[in-house]
Amino acid sequence: MLARRVALITFALAEAALELVPAEIQKHPAVRRNARRRGKKPSDVLLDVSLHFAAMKNLEGWEKRGRPDIVHTTLLYVLATPLCRKGLMRVYVHTVADLIVEVRPDTRIPKNYQRFVGLMEQLLKEGRVPPKGEALMRVVGRGFSHVLEASQPSFIALLSEKGTPTRPRDLAERLVREPSPLLIVGGFQRGDFSPYFYELANLAASIYPEPLDAWVASSIVLHAVEEALGLY
Repeated sequence: MLARRVALITFALAEAALELVPAEIQKHPAVRRNARRRGKKPSDVLLDVSLHFAAMKNLEGWEKRGRPDIVHTTLLYVLATPLCRKGLMRVYVHTVADLIVEVRPDTRIPKNYQRFVGLMEQLLKEGRVPPKGEALMRVVGRGFSHVLEASQPSFIALLSEKGTPTRPRDLAERLVREPSPLLIVGGFQRGDFSPYFYELANLAASIYPEPLDAWVASSIVLHAVEEALGLY
């Protein structure tokens, strides 16, 4: 039996660096070379700064783009948590292109990164994975308002090193007291959230004085939530 009343927590990886190669750089030699090697059109390839850096430097806001590995590692952790396995969490990915991806809590993300890349390319092209049958991941619309409409959050916490210093345990206690809390974590490597997210949040919380990788910040807070709920 759980020690505390169970809240259904919504987790959102926001402004995630996940997108197909944009039209303005599809003709760049680095992009065409990589696509040809994989037997794909440049428009069907996932943008990756490790492969497309030379082409990306002219893209607006390129520092926050082309890091699908952040989404991969974060989802691997989040979907494997006891919180998620017990059906106590909704999971969304909000991309830098403003798409909203709904992820079923029982989805098992491939541990192999190349398999994950192939799935994300399929997802962004077809709008769902798998293309037929019951979707494990699907694009449900454009704009973070889709997450708000689906979760109807009673409290929104944003993890940011610019936020109010907050102990993870204190943040977790606040989250589990709420009937429908929403936790937002950044899915980008550099830069900061758009002002929209700071305006949206009830609390911008800094759980550590230095920047943390998305999967590390997520693991710290979700582990504290699980302890607050008495899952261990």
